[in-house]
Amino acid sequence: MQDVKLRTAVIGAGKMGGIHAKVYDQLSQSELVAVVDTDIEKAKSLAEKYNCNAFSDCMDIIGKVDAVTIAAPTIAHLDLAKVFIENNIAVLIEKPLAANVEQGREIVELSKRKNAVVAVGHSERCNPVVQAIKRLNIEPKFIESNRISPYPFRSTDVGVVLDVMIHDIDIILSLAAGEIKKVDAAGVNVIGDKEDICNARIVFTNGCIANVTASRLAIKTERKVRLFSRQAYLSVDYLKKSGIIIKADSNINIVKLINEKKAAGDFDFSSMNWAELLHIEKLEIDDKEPVRLEQEAFLNAVADRRFMPEVSAEEGLAALQCAEKILASVEENRWNETIGV
Repeated sequence: MQDVKLRTAVIGAGKMGGIHAKVYDQLSQSELVAVVDTDIEKAKSLAEKYNCNAFSDCMDIIGKVDAVTIAAPTIAHLDLAKVFIENNIAVLIEKPLAANVEQGREIVELSKRKNAVVAVGHSERCNPVVQAIKRLNIEPKFIESNRISPYPFRSTDVGVVLDVMIHDIDIILSLAAGEIKKVDAAGVNVIGDKEDICNARIVFTNGCIANVTASRLAIKTERKVRLFSRQAYLSVDYLKKSGIIIKADSNINIVKLINEKKAAGDFDFSSMNWAELLHIEKLEIDDKEPVRLEQEAFLNAVADRRFMPEVSAEEGLAALQCAEKILASVEENRWNETIGV
């Protein structure tokens, strides 16, 4: 589509705000005009970097912008979103959509009433690996996801489910494409009063099952997923942006060979190397910056309503609803912290 220059702003001058400001400054369809933060010195520092204005109150940019990214603490998402949506300004809200389902639902309902473009910053959905999986158009039956890292010293207002696992929840919901039937989870808080480690098992009505693990107490960073379907098996690494795919139809002859050897009854299978027999392909991945893809899709939707953001407010709400089911299960299965019991 033809580029349309939109006046943009970033709300929040922290790490994520800085990332969004950088991308807005680079996009041809964006004119970054402001950074807003309650800490005016932080706002000025980031605004100076991109030669735009700094404000401490979001009301100061009403009428001066067409679209904003909200990269403030999660607890402030609803109040900030309401200000902009009610003033007909499109918003991209960093994940999670809101602090809880009730607030997320309020944002979705307001966006519908005002016919506003509201996107959610689940940037991992724009990871080239996820985009490559989506192009395969497969129907997963089992998904195993691991997302672990050292303690980040940020997002301390939420636990690991809303801070980290929410990425994989969103991706799993988009891939499974079914209603949630059951959730079982266990989690432990170590550093604060929010869970730092969590494992969840999500069962869908269409038969798909997902096993998800997230931790922010690991000694290394790992972001991997394995996906099993009737069509193929995939093993991918979000961090390295790489993956392999073993397609069922490409390996039919191997299965036939094994069955023939078994029927013969006199073949020594210890001499066969399974990995060498398989037809394994590398996943075709376009190495593009996730936040850039996310913002391009958002601004395209703002400029032309025939387009949709990568992750809509409704999808952000669905991820939040699943996260709350997981947190409810964590609470239900909370470990007895009394030593010796």
